[in-house]
Amino acid sequence: MNQEREIYWHLPGLCYFRLLNQVLLSTMATYPEKFRDGYKIGSVYGTIPGAIWNGGRAVFGITTKADVERVVELYNSRNVPVRFTWTNSLLEEKHVYDTYCNMIMKVADNGFNQVLVNRPVLEEYIRKEYPSYKLISSTTKRMTDLAMLKEEIAKDYHLVVLDYDLNRDEKVIKELEPVADRLEILVNEICYPNCPSRAEHYRDESLSQLEFDQRTQFHCPNKSNERRTFEECMKRPAFMTNDEVEKYIEKGFCNFKIVGRGLPQDFVKDSYLYFLVKDEHREFIRNHIDHVLDELTKAQRQMRR
Repeated sequence: MNQEREIYWHLPGLCYFRLLNQVLLSTMATYPEKFRDGYKIGSVYGTIPGAIWNGGRAVFGITTKADVERVVELYNSRNVPVRFTWTNSLLEEKHVYDTYCNMIMKVADNGFNQVLVNRPVLEEYIRKEYPSYKLISSTTKRMTDLAMLKEEIAKDYHLVVLDYDLNRDEKVIKELEPVADRLEILVNEICYPNCPSRAEHYRDESLSQLEFDQRTQFHCPNKSNERRTFEECMKRPAFMTNDEVEKYIEKGFCNFKIVGRGLPQDFVKDSYLYFLVKDEHREFIRNHIDHVLDELTKAQRQMRR
């Protein structure tokens, strides 16, 4: 790999994995030599509890303006953009004026942060009202036609997230090499390729978020009752090994996305360790992260008493 080239990794759990992400960023700053050369955190993406623009996964609850400010500051102060996953596939014009979602956008409107989009009505609104945000075309668009994908890349997006069904399509990847730096690759997708229920899943999650109704959530026919683990994910067809990632880097791709929303924290932590840390230092970094997480968790419990 070209040591001078910067490779950007986009992490999940903007709010849900806030503590883990905080520890990871601090650990990368303290032990940079133990992480893979040239790797940087390009953004942390995710949803805010209760925001109706949320897509991909419904997240319930509510948070205050002060807490949104703390979340944004946590990442931006470490030179990491926040990326809101505003990809609800059922949004209509009436939804773009939602007070809560607009409050969140105003808090993070500093010219540094990003938004994932998939609905024209919201995208047009954001471009008009919040032009300083970088817009990313979401994988939830399910864009697998090469001609349509090229048209999407030619538009004014900061990045386009490639549908994971195309990850190993050699013809498509070869065609996209000239614009590789405009694309983002999902490396540890847990779903199976060509899933016929994927669009329905996105729709049901969107409906669940809009109606604040957990009973509408989608029941995946491919999901087992066992706890999701990184070891299981590595056996799935869509998983990309570090060797495969290196080959993509050689082709000019420089943005990679780690999935993990709605999954156990151990899954996400193991994904970070596998993709970001040098093999020989993985156990040291694991022990360090576990120790710091344990200490921070104890401190939080003490504060609540």
